[in-house]
Amino acid sequence: MTCIICGEHSNYKCPTCLQPYCSVACCKQHKALPCTAPPKPQPTEPLETKDQYEFPTEDTVPLEKLKLLEKSEELKQCLANPHVREILKVLDSALRPDSLIQEYMQEPIFTEFVDACLKVVQPPGEAEVR
Repeated sequence: MTCIICGEHSNYKCPTCLQPYCSVACCKQHKALPCTAPPKPQPTEPLETKDQYEFPTEDTVPLEKLKLLEKSEELKQCLANPHVREILKVLDSALRPDSLIQEYMQEPIFTEFVDACLKVVQPPGEAEVR
């Protein structure tokens, strides 16, 4: 770091504005000028409190529909199966989950889980609009 007053190497920072200075003399010169604290980073809002997605696509499921998944008893029954939970853990940590999903779609227990999800977010009779 270099001193904001003289440009020399600095080992100190102003406790208010965090700008570097190298000596008592440069600190006094800096303090003669008004300084303010740097702006604090704004915390990001968690997804569940947002009204919409930041980058929606045509396949994006509205958040209000996703929240309905919590209430699905059929989905809860599927998630009670440890094999389904293990598949979901593998998918969550996979670098390429899309290829794994195709493989898991051959397993009846996983397709049952997927069907339970789809019944909630896209009930039968709700026309798919494209």
